[in-house]
This record gives sequence, C-alpha cells and structure tokens, in this order.
Amino acid sequence: MANLKDVAREAGVSIATVSRVLNNSKNVNEETRLKVLKAVKALGFQPSRVARRLRARDGRNKLIGLIIPDIRNPFYVEVVRGVEETAYEHEYAVLMCNFAQDEQKEKIYLNIMRSESVDGMIVAPVHEHDKDVIQLVQSGLPIVCVDRGLADVDVDVVLVDNFRGAYEAVELLIKAGHRRIAYISGLLQIPTSRQRLEGYKKALSDYNIELDDNLIKFGDSKHESGRSLTAELLDLPNPPTALFTGNNLITLGALETIHRRGLKIPHDIAIVGFDDMYWAISLNPPLTAVHQPAYEIGRRAAEMLFQRIAEPTRPFAQVILRTKLMVRQSCGSLAAANGAVQSIKEEG
Repeated sequence: MANLKDVAREAGVSIATVSRVLNNSKNVNEETRLKVLKAVKALGFQPSRVARRLRARDGRNKLIGLIIPDIRNPFYVEVVRGVEETAYEHEYAVLMCNFAQDEQKEKIYLNIMRSESVDGMIVAPVHEHDKDVIQLVQSGLPIVCVDRGLADVDVDVVLVDNFRGAYEAVELLIKAGHRRIAYISGLLQIPTSRQRLEGYKKALSDYNIELDDNLIKFGDSKHESGRSLTAELLDLPNPPTALFTGNNLITLGALETIHRRGLKIPHDIAIVGFDDMYWAISLNPPLTAVHQPAYEIGRRAAEMLFQRIAEPTRPFAQVILRTKLMVRQSCGSLAAANGAVQSIKEEG
C-alpha cells in the first residue's frame, strides 16, 4: 500500500509538499499540485482516516458509529436506514456493528469504535445499566441512545411511547370483544419490554379484566421464542382468544405456530403485534400492528448526534415519538375495532 513517501518520490517533491497538496494548502503552485495528484492517482494512495483527522482543522473524522442489537429485526433495519441517509446528508460515513444482544460482543464493538476514532456513536444499549456505554457517555464522547435509554446518567435518547402503544393495542382487542388476551414479552432487562408489559396490564385493569399470569409469557425477543411460547399458550386448558406480541420477530414465530396448528385468524385466535412491517398488509389476513416510526427514530438520532458533536455542552434531550395503531383484519370484530380506534383518536 502506497504511503506519503511513495507519493513524494513519484511526484519528485518533498513529503511536506504532498501534505500541503492533500490539505488543499494555497501555498502550492498549480503545476506541483497537479504532479502530486497525478502521483496519488497512479499509486492508488488513500490517506488514513486517523491522519485526515489529525490534519482536519476541527479535529473531526467524519465517521460515526452505530451499534444495534439485532440486524435481523426489520425495526432496526429501518433505524439504520434513517441514520445512514441522514449521515450521508451531513457528509459523514457510518461504521455499523450488530451485537446480537450479546453483552461481551457489544463491549468488543464499542472498543473497536473508539479505536477507529469515531466522532460519536448511536447505540441501542444491551440494557439500561450498560456500564460500557455509560463509561463512554461519562468520557465525553457524543452518544445518542435509540429505542432504549440508560439509567442514572444524562444522555440524548430517541424512543417511542411504548406504554401507550401497548395500551392501545390491548384496548383494541378488548373493544373487539376479547377477555382472555395473552401477551408474549421480549427480554425484561430491556426497558421497552417492561414498558409494553405495563401498557398491557394497565389496559386490562382499566377495563376490569382480571390479570391471569398464565397468559403472560417471557421470551428473548426472537422468532424462536414467539414460536415456542405461542405453543405453550395454545396448549393451556383455557387458551387465549387473542394474542398480543411484543415485537415483530416474536410475531413471526407466533404466526408460524398458529398456522402449523391449522388455526384461523381471527376466527380461532386474534393477534396484534408490536411493530408494523411493510409486508404486514400482505398477510392473510392482514396483520393489525403497532407502528413505530423506525426510520424517523434513526433520522432524529443522527441529527441529535451531529448537534451534540457541534455543541458538546448543550442540554441533554429525550425525544419520545408517538406510535400508530394500524388496524387490519387480524384483531377480530372490525366493527368493534373501528370503534376502538375512533375512541383512541378522540382521547389522544
């Protein structure tokens, strides 16, 4: 790989002259500049990112890190898209890592990000007491959390109103005539899972429906747990008539089990998922789901990060975006469901 010395030799100039050309210095005549650029092209020379950072007047590397827990999850795919497109508009590159909800893997990736001299990071922490992310925040590196915040530390965060989203989903099922409504939760170490669980419980309580612990199952937020836990619910002596799933991967697993059992949605069991997917409307029947503005989460997070990079001492901010209940045919009585949506709109 060519270096500055090679370029200088090829162009017949000093290393200092090559540096001045690469830094767009005005103290270089046009003939020399063209000779250096020709040598750079001929040798395929690429200045290192760290070297460019050291030469940059503002000390910025034009590189941000993005660490997410599950690239298989369509929600995070949209978050990534929002971050990447916004970063591109700001002439930043994005270094992305997927830690698969593995705390040790996340730690390794955080260290890699630091070694790459990123200007800041957007992170979905493994949990709210994530000491490695907390240490980065306390070190002064610009950090924005997405989907999940951190406890006991001030940090910029972008997320949705998970409690309200879950409440509205369960209320919809109640108003469609269901009383035995099961819930499959994601990992409880993740704040979003706990908030959705609380929304589920509050809706039941507000409509005087007794909480049945047998109808609540705790999984790992993955497809496999949706599949196995749905089977457990369907095998109960008195199975649920409706199912609320905690994220889109759990929903996929639940749908697989329901179809394998030969059950008809919503006649045999109704289902509402948290997370809307672009193909949800193509299912038979189309899936009722809580839509999260994932792209907007990514976009807002990137904008907040660039603000933090530019103004390190500005006050920390928490952005909570609204979810939207997308009512389709999987929830049961459409007449009752439509009434529920109207009620929700009036109350909101």
